[in-house]
Amino acid sequence: MDPVSIKNLIESGLEDARADVRGDDGVHFEADVVCAAFAGKLPLARHRLVYATLGERMGGEIHALSLNTWTPEEARERGLDVAGDS
Repeated sequence: MDPVSIKNLIESGLEDARADVRGDDGVHFEADVVCAAFAGKLPLARHRLVYATLGERMGGEIHALSLNTWTPEEARERGLDVAGDS
């Protein structure tokens, strides 16, 4: 598994999501995910949404995935680049 594949799975599984995925060893990854669907959800619920896009790969091909999850508004407040912003 590689960061680009994980990014594509997350972005195709969560409508309007933007993901930045990093990881050099092929099994341990970090991801920053921005998605409007996170609004009103606690961190655990947000993480479950992301994990659902990865399915059985979690715990298998992906041994560990550290997540930061934000709504677009939260990302803007933190000065993060949000897709579609100019």
